[in-house]
Amino acid sequence: MSTAITTIKNLGPAYEEACKKAGIHTAEELRGLGADRAYGRLLSSGSKPHFIGYYVLVMALQGRPWNDCKGEEKKALRKRFDAIKAQSFDKGLSEFERILDQIGVVEKPAQP
Repeated sequence: MSTAITTIKNLGPAYEEACKKAGIHTAEELRGLGADRAYGRLLSSGSKPHFIGYYVLVMALQGRPWNDCKGEEKKALRKRFDAIKAQSFDKGLSEFERILDQIGVVEKPAQP
């Protein structure tokens, strides 16, 4: 059985579309991946990193309201988010710059 991602409280159609773009098609797949791996896939598929989007996902998978994240828990989630972003997101290049790089317009730094 497959359940729509939008059945998870606080995850709407836009989040579901981003998940589909990342190859995550059901609520079961999303839960199976967990928040960190799923968010990494979202970033790798072109979603822009946004801390609120990350912690909304964490809270949603825990069945908690999105704004329940506070204090030390929020600080810990920020560290996890920063680590995921560092591993999964194009470090400093926008999508436009990435395309320019692919066609040879942006000069690559020399490798040591």
